[in-house]
Amino acid sequence: MSKEEAPQGGTGSGLPQKITGTIENTHAFLQETRVEMRKVTWPSREDVISTTGVVLATVAFFAIYLYFVEQGAARAVGYLLKRFGA
Repeated sequence: MSKEEAPQGGTGSGLPQKITGTIENTHAFLQETRVEMRKVTWPSREDVISTTGVVLATVAFFAIYLYFVEQGAARAVGYLLKRFGA
C-alpha cells in the first residue's frame, strides 16, 4: 500500500478538527445567545417588587389555608378513631 492508499482512522482520526469544530460551535452559540439576550424585555424594578408582593401574599394565604385544612382533617380523624376504633 502506498501513502495515498493508507486506511483512514488510527492516529489521524481527525480529533483536532473535532475539537476546533466544537470550539467554533460553542463560540457561535454564545454569540447567538448574546444577541437573543439583548432582545429580552426586562421588567422594571417596580414590576418586580409588585409581583414579588403578590407571590408572597399568595403563598402566605395558602399556607394559612392549608394549616387550617390539616388541623380540621386531623381533628376529624382523631374523632373517628375515638368513636369507632383504636
